[in-house]
Amino acid sequence: MPPAAAEPLTPERILETTEDVLRRFGPTKATVVDVARALGVSHGSVYRHFPSKAALREAVTDRWLAKSVVMLEEIASAPAETAPSRLEAWLAALFEAKRKKAGADPELFATYTVLLAENSGVVDRHLSELIEQLVRIIADGVEAGTLAAPDVPAAARAVFDATGRFHDPQYAADWLSPTILPEFEAVTSLVIRGLRA
Repeated sequence: MPPAAAEPLTPERILETTEDVLRRFGPTKATVVDVARALGVSHGSVYRHFPSKAALREAVTDRWLAKSVVMLEEIASAPAETAPSRLEAWLAALFEAKRKKAGADPELFATYTVLLAENSGVVDRHLSELIEQLVRIIADGVEAGTLAAPDVPAAARAVFDATGRFHDPQYAADWLSPTILPEFEAVTSLVIRGLRA
C-alpha cells in the first residue's frame, strides 16, 4: 500500500493530480491506479470521491472547461461596457483562452480533445453556458438600442457558430497561422456590424 498522503485527499486535489497524470501518460494509458499512485493513496481512496474512471475523466473535463466560463462571465457581466464592446471582448477572450491552452501545453490540449469527445454531456452543458452568456450580452444590446436581433437566442447561436473557427478545438492547427489574428478581427468585425442597430 502506498504511503499516506501528506495533505487531505479532496476532489480538487484528485483532479489536479489527474491532469498531471493525463499530461504524462495521455488519455489512453492513464489509469485511476496511476492517479492514486501519484497521490500516495490507494485507488479505493480515489473511488470514494469519483465512483468510476469515467466519472473522474468527466469531472476533470468539466473542471478544464469551467475555467473559460468563469473568465468569460466577467466580461458578459460588465455593465459599464456597451454590448458591442462586451461582445467583441468576449469573442477575443474566448479565442485567446483557446489559443493559449493549445499553445502552452499541446499534449494536455490533445488529451482534452479526446476527453471532450468522450464526455458529450459535459461539452453540451459547457456550450450552453457560453451561448447563454452571448444571449445576455446581445439582449442587453437590444434593450439599449445598440444591437438589433429579432430572435436573441438564435442570434447568439449564430454568433457562436460563425466564430467557430476561432474556438472549436478541431481548428487548433489553424490558430498557429501568421494570418489568424487579422482573420479573427475581420470575422468579429463583420459579425458585430451585422448586429448593430
